Amino acid sequence: MSFKNLYIDHQKTEEVEAWIEEERVEQEARFEKIAKEMRELGPKREQWYQEFFDRITTLGFNQDGDDKVRIAPEALPVQPAGREDRVVWKYGHEQLEED
Repeated sequence: MSFKNLYIDHQKTEEVEAWIEEERVEQEARFEKIAKEMRELGPKREQWYQEFFDRITTLGFNQDGDDKVRIAPEALPVQPAGREDRVVWKYGHEQLEED
């Protein structure tokens, strides 16, 4: 038995199938609403990133107790070209490789 394939074939009644479809539609709608709100937060999120980067390059962060470490500006992460922030993931990790 493969531990990756945990699917168990079973019968579903029409009532269960209808409920699953209803849940799927509702979850897709919730996902779209959340994704839209996250896209609208984009400019504000950029400001939050910059404030955070300014803070860790000037004040640093607590590494251990009172031991503060400053990050060099050249060590800050850079967003890859053409890549958007994704706060909510629609599919599991298997699907991410295809995106």
